[in-house]
Amino acid sequence: MNRQQKLYANMSMAIGNQIVVLICGFVLPRLILVYYGSNTNGLVSSITQFLNLISFLELGVGVVVQSALYKPLAENDNQLISEIISSANKFFRRVAVLLLFYVIGLTIIYPLFVNNSFDFGFTASLIVVMSISSFAQYYFGITNQLLLNADQKSYVQLATQAGTLILNTCVCTILMINGASIQFVKLSTSLIFLLRPLILSIYVKKNYNINKKISLTYEPIQQKWNGLAQHIAYIVLINSPMVILTLFSDLKNVSIYTVYNLVANGLNQLIMSIRTGVPAMFGNMIANGEMQELKSAFKKFEWSIHTLVVFVFTLCGILILPFVKIYTAGIHDADYQVPVFAYIFTLAQASYCLRIPYNMIVMAAGHYKQTQSSAIIEATINIVISVVLVRKFGLVGVAIGTLVAMLYRSGYFAIYISRNIIFHKLSIFLKHIAIDILSVLIMIMACSWIHLSSVSYIAWIIMALKAGVICGIITVLVNYIFYRNYVIETIATLTRKGRRNKVK
Repeated sequence: MNRQQKLYANMSMAIGNQIVVLICGFVLPRLILVYYGSNTNGLVSSITQFLNLISFLELGVGVVVQSALYKPLAENDNQLISEIISSANKFFRRVAVLLLFYVIGLTIIYPLFVNNSFDFGFTASLIVVMSISSFAQYYFGITNQLLLNADQKSYVQLATQAGTLILNTCVCTILMINGASIQFVKLSTSLIFLLRPLILSIYVKKNYNINKKISLTYEPIQQKWNGLAQHIAYIVLINSPMVILTLFSDLKNVSIYTVYNLVANGLNQLIMSIRTGVPAMFGNMIANGEMQELKSAFKKFEWSIHTLVVFVFTLCGILILPFVKIYTAGIHDADYQVPVFAYIFTLAQASYCLRIPYNMIVMAAGHYKQTQSSAIIEATINIVISVVLVRKFGLVGVAIGTLVAMLYRSGYFAIYISRNIIFHKLSIFLKHIAIDILSVLIMIMACSWIHLSSVSYIAWIIMALKAGVICGIITVLVNYIFYRNYVIETIATLTRKGRRNKVK
């Protein structure tokens, strides 16, 4: 496959995989709420976030490894590829050892924070079984995943992920219905997810000429430690809300946050999946010195992301409260209707998605060291505001901290690439934002008459269809007025593909 075909394959598989993630992500938490209650759901979500903190020990090296592989893959330099993979393997095996010590410490300390709701043995055993898949990822599978991503073959690992997610959902559903303990359910999940690194290892061994015995006389990953600030920002953004709510609030608020996060973050990941293969494509262009092609591809990608984010997250803002009302029907141990939190949280997720094209260029160009300070500032903003506001405003305070941090860094990325990589006018970004705001306001006013007729999924689907059609028409009209060339080109591309499919 050529570069364009790989991009389409990666995007298609990423979207398909994200649909699987969304469906499975809704099914299992709902079953946990029904069979084990809000406290157990909050406990599982909280432990998951604490285990995710181990990725902090990756120190951003994953994205740096991927960036380092673009050039040798473009030049078919197997010697350098082997050296980079060897260096990365050594690093991630050290991370796996640190994970082991981290889990031991977490098993001893964490249960003390929730001892009013669960006994020590219950919580400790749950932590142990949930940590198995995390250990396997860092010890066996992460370098193979990075290699495939850098070589524009993300579709391989995404297909593996989708398959194991479907299998896991089926197995866990059967176990919960038949009264299995939450520990046994999560142990099954960990064992199923062990299949991922095994399958990737077999694929890489068959398709790449990697010399695993190569000796290193130098460090082939030049910016190994410069990804630290980028990684801190990501870890803080993704994990700090759960951690802060666990430490300064209660597990019911953690459970409420988790339910809203299923919706907004699910859409976030769906849009993020569209970027799959794009950093590798941009990196390949930079490695080959194709700067004009890069600028042209970036402008189209920037417009498409802004258009999609505005459409998807405006719909999310309209539909999220009705969905949560239906999703949590029959659950009375916590109040899941928190409108202010829902809107701020949705806006924060939209802001994060808007940075995708700018962040992709920074990653492709390998400008990790140059953008470290912004990551540190973002992390500080998020933590300080969230901790200060959580005691008085609870969930809303945490959402405000996340939103302010995301707005800051999204704006920073846009300014940085306009001055250092793409070298186009900042007014292009400002025009996008102005049109985004205009589109959102028109959509909200046009959909203000749409309400949930009854507490049922059918009523919600009807509501979603009405809002979707209206927002879709407004999106096309607004973009036709301001970005006519892009709209016409997109329609023409889709038409050509449709004709080719008919011929086939």
